[in-house]
Amino acid sequence: RKQACLIINELIIGASGMDLEELHETENPISTYDLKAVINSVIEEYTSLANWHLVTNILSDCDSLDAHESHTLAVTAFSEVHNFSSSNISSNISSMNSNIMQLCIQLEGIGVFAQVLQNEFALLLICSLYPVMEKAGDESLLVSQTAMATLMDISHACGYKSLKELINQNSDHLINAVSLNLRQLGQHPHAPKVLGVMFMNSDSSLLPLVKDVVQDVLMTLDQSYDERAHLFFSVLHTLMGALVRWFQSETFSLQDSKKSKEIKDGFLQDQNKIDTSDVRRAQEELEHFLLDYQRQKHLSEGDIEDDCLDSEDQQPVSEPDVEDMSPDVKKELPVHIQIAKDVIERCIHLLSHRSLKLRLKVLEVLEMCVIVLQSHENELLPAAHRVWPPLVQRLTNDDPRVVRQAFQTLCILGEKCGNFLRSRVTKDVLPKLSNMLQSHASVSIKAGPLYTHTLAYKLQLTVLQGLGTLCEKLDLAENGLDVVVNAAVPYLSSRQPCKLQEASCRMFIHLMQIDPDAVWLFLNELYCSHSYEPPHASLHPVKLQGMGNPRNEYTDNVSQLLDKL
Repeated sequence: RKQACLIINELIIGASGMDLEELHETENPISTYDLKAVINSVIEEYTSLANWHLVTNILSDCDSLDAHESHTLAVTAFSEVHNFSSSNISSNISSMNSNIMQLCIQLEGIGVFAQVLQNEFALLLICSLYPVMEKAGDESLLVSQTAMATLMDISHACGYKSLKELINQNSDHLINAVSLNLRQLGQHPHAPKVLGVMFMNSDSSLLPLVKDVVQDVLMTLDQSYDERAHLFFSVLHTLMGALVRWFQSETFSLQDSKKSKEIKDGFLQDQNKIDTSDVRRAQEELEHFLLDYQRQKHLSEGDIEDDCLDSEDQQPVSEPDVEDMSPDVKKELPVHIQIAKDVIERCIHLLSHRSLKLRLKVLEVLEMCVIVLQSHENELLPAAHRVWPPLVQRLTNDDPRVVRQAFQTLCILGEKCGNFLRSRVTKDVLPKLSNMLQSHASVSIKAGPLYTHTLAYKLQLTVLQGLGTLCEKLDLAENGLDVVVNAAVPYLSSRQPCKLQEASCRMFIHLMQIDPDAVWLFLNELYCSHSYEPPHASLHPVKLQGMGNPRNEYTDNVSQLLDKL
């Protein structure tokens, strides 16, 4: 079949006379109408079920399982269904490689057809664009790259300036096809991939058109948590990444506005103290308050004057404001904020899924949802409250890979939520992380160079690199600071791996921003090279535990940190 497809592609190129100037001088080329009819028939054959949906990955149907389980189950099932022994699995792999090559030839053919027809190919987009975008989301890298090259050929041939314009201009029938296929997901399992390719190669103008389709995806996910959750979350991962990319200017402007507000408040603080208009206004308010108080006191004692009664009678009765009587109407949220809220709700339910791969994907999606919601604090903080219990479970009782990703998500959540999470982190997270660091420190201090390739080392490094920044963002109190310092002190030893020492030193630098005096005291308890004499004989001499100690394994790193204080 590969050879037949290649010959068909070359025949159509030759029939069109493309790159054959001498043929035009001797023979009349085939008409565009006939050429378009032939190409339409070939595309229909290429994209038929038998020639388009070929097996390229035996693990594609086992995404809901862990990597080891999916590999074992897929190989076993594949062998049983086709009655192949393990010795014939290599031939099955060569068969899948053959399928990949055939799909690439067919995709290249569609790109060539677009170059042949140029603008006339726009009439064939309705039957060719969706299948090509389907292959652009294929698991095979070679197939997806060839499909992307074909999309570029189509966009140039049809007169579009870029792939983004091609998708935006044809988004109506693409979204319609995705919406219809999502309702029959068993027959069209690749529909979510088309949506992912659209998000990856478009801009925010696409969002109002796809919001209903996103809701369809979420509703379908609710009905198939165990079956196709990984496929849908791959699409949601692409969607949230696109939202972060599309609305990053909103994020940066929010951060800049906060910084400028802090600077402005500090700059105007002294001005407000000497602002005479504010002082005058306060004096008038106090004067009116005292006069009203005096009048009310006279009334309560029965000392009522006619002038007071006349003035009260003459006061017009103010009618209640209609706007004040109306119930509070919640303002409608922007589309991307509403989508992020809905996605977070699904993340809460799937954080405890049995699939390790899916839990990692859900944590990555949750992290991007927090970044999108940071401009709407009233939506972010309630979402953080709901997601906290399952997130703590992933941080304290899970696979090291999940703990590592969960900690990275916690760092983003702490940065965006600030003091809202301070007590929760201090109570629920810091003791467990401290115990983990202390228990691993006794192992890493005796380990060899191969230890740096283990999951335990990567988890230690991630926590040490992020814990200082997290504490600074949360502005931890003294009790939380003690827990963190006690966990990080063993990593100042020169016997620890170099990167762990560097990460620990950087963490202490962040802690200095919170409480430099406490950090100074902790470090001097480890090693103190100076003696502090009292300025007067009546004062007691300063005694620190580290005074007079000989050089030890902490000396170099402690001295370096004390120099920065």
